[in-house]
Amino acid sequence: MNGKLIRRALHLLLPTSCALCGAGSDDTLCAACVDQFFGTAAAVPRCPCCANPVVAGATLCGHCIAARPAFDRTVVACDYALPVDQLVLQLKFGHRLALAALMARRLAVVVAAATAADGSPGALPDLLCPVPLGPRRLAQRGYNQALEIARPLARSLGVALHARLVARIRETAAQSSVAPEDRRANIAGAFAVPAPALALLRGRHIGVVDDVMTSGGTLDEMAATLKRHGAARVSNLVFARTPPH
Repeated sequence: MNGKLIRRALHLLLPTSCALCGAGSDDTLCAACVDQFFGTAAAVPRCPCCANPVVAGATLCGHCIAARPAFDRTVVACDYALPVDQLVLQLKFGHRLALAALMARRLAVVVAAATAADGSPGALPDLLCPVPLGPRRLAQRGYNQALEIARPLARSLGVALHARLVARIRETAAQSSVAPEDRRANIAGAFAVPAPALALLRGRHIGVVDDVMTSGGTLDEMAATLKRHGAARVSNLVFARTPPH
């Protein structure tokens, strides 16, 4: 029995529904939701550095012009807003690990498009790594949602994944729970590159994978850590971007 027939048989035995609207669907998301929330109608001009919305034709947002972060580029699949934010919450807190593959698929589409639009050699990262969790939070959750997204994303892009390229050496409060003015101090010094991984960084383009980007402080600190140890370029590959308030 070929793969198509197997999927058809499984669908008849175990009917599936769209994770967002609940309609019957052969996939995790129905075609209508994919079009509405991830299609061309949902696309907005974004700052190529931090992925915040910008006026069409702008090269960078005002924040990145005033204080350029350590990372070079950010690619996101969608805004972190209803109802798509429920996918992130279900993955992160509801143990619905199958949603990580969905997020990776949507992210792979925009990464491929951004890479093609860039057109320059090295536009695609040489190596992917997830934003690491601290030991305490990893033990509490049982998995790192960024790593769960990074695994299928790496396979889709044909890029190597190094799950332990960066270690979190200091437990921090969740950035979303910290006042904006305290976030930089909260995350400062939280990351390190283990000695065995140092040779992998020198002169390389590193893609950092995460589920959500809010202020960008965590990704900025991680990019700064990677560049201190020899990375030439750092791109953030993030499923959802919190819109500015």
